[in-house]
Amino acid sequence: MASQLIKRDAYVNKLKDYVNTDFVKVYIGIRRSGKTSLMYNIIDELKLMGVNEENIIFISFESREYAYIDNSQQLDEIIFNKTENLEGTVYLFFDEIQQVKGWEKSINTYRVSIDCDIYLTGSNSKLLSGELATLLTGRYLTINVYPFSFKEFLQYKNEIEGMELTKDSINKLYDDYFNFGGMPGILSLGSDEFRKSALKDIFNSILFEDVVSRFKIKNIDLLQRFSRYMLTSTGEIFSSKSIKNYLKGNNINTSQDTLLKYNEYLKQSFFISKCKCFELKGKKEMKILGKYYLTDHGFHHALIEDNILKVTKILENIVYVELLRRGYKVNVGRNPDNTEVDFVCEKSGKYKYVQVSYRLTNEKTLSREITPLLRIPDKYESILITTEDHDFSKDGVKHLNIIDFLLGDDL
Repeated sequence: MASQLIKRDAYVNKLKDYVNTDFVKVYIGIRRSGKTSLMYNIIDELKLMGVNEENIIFISFESREYAYIDNSQQLDEIIFNKTENLEGTVYLFFDEIQQVKGWEKSINTYRVSIDCDIYLTGSNSKLLSGELATLLTGRYLTINVYPFSFKEFLQYKNEIEGMELTKDSINKLYDDYFNFGGMPGILSLGSDEFRKSALKDIFNSILFEDVVSRFKIKNIDLLQRFSRYMLTSTGEIFSSKSIKNYLKGNNINTSQDTLLKYNEYLKQSFFISKCKCFELKGKKEMKILGKYYLTDHGFHHALIEDNILKVTKILENIVYVELLRRGYKVNVGRNPDNTEVDFVCEKSGKYKYVQVSYRLTNEKTLSREITPLLRIPDKYESILITTEDHDFSKDGVKHLNIIDFLLGDDL
């Protein structure tokens, strides 16, 4: 299996200072985003450090071997049996730990009772919001895992498939990435139809395993319709009232409370991500509802037939998730005159402003896109990202081609 993996340095490097510490390392992210592979990356690093294989225990609760484990007592029995006669530090890897009832107390028990270094993955954003957070009192490190970035996508094509990366091939691969996204499991599939089918399967597993099963949803048809609405409204201001009216137009009556719950469930499963509105003059988040983007834009192409009409929103989606990968807190910006800036990016107290446009067809379009940036009260850096190669930098606004942005290290 390891031979078919790429090493995701951006994630591995975040952990290096925490190996062999009592911090519990936690990878969280959307199902099938590569969290398991990252565990194998860490295991490879441990072997290079001279750790004996016997001292590395990997348990996936989605594998047939361990699928029967339902509660912490069963898990404790296995772990204490496996570690009983081992000498030195034991490295414990638990994949999709949320499937075990009472797992939090078990993890804390291992920390106290065994000389161990612990790594977890989970597919729910509330994984650390409850008992474990209280038990560990800050002794854990959370790393958000996203599907492949375009850089990682190219790395996979080069290292695993042996593709030569030239300017022409990178441009063609970008088209592929734009259409199908970066979910690691679909990259080896040959045809477009296979990839669409695989993305639909992943979507269904998220819906049924991470939402329906976890939250005991009864009205599955309503959840599916709501999910489709969220897909079609990617990058648009969210309003539970407008969704209710949309469903009512399809002869479906429901409460706004139910829709808000469904929205929260999809967020917790990492299928969607909320981009809140931000007041640029006062530098504070606004209470009005924000926009939602997909954690992987490939789902849009797989599940929505007329997505060609949404190319700008898909481009926004790609930029938004890439900004999150790079460690920015990202909001939608509102100027005092109500003009909108696509993304307000904050890191270490410094801001950058990003506007995204698919194409600038004329001077009027360019003016429309950069005007909100020019009206921002402060003078932090402003960037315009498009698909075009021509440099449209103007009036202090820097222009970037989307591929150059995705292959860069930062804005």
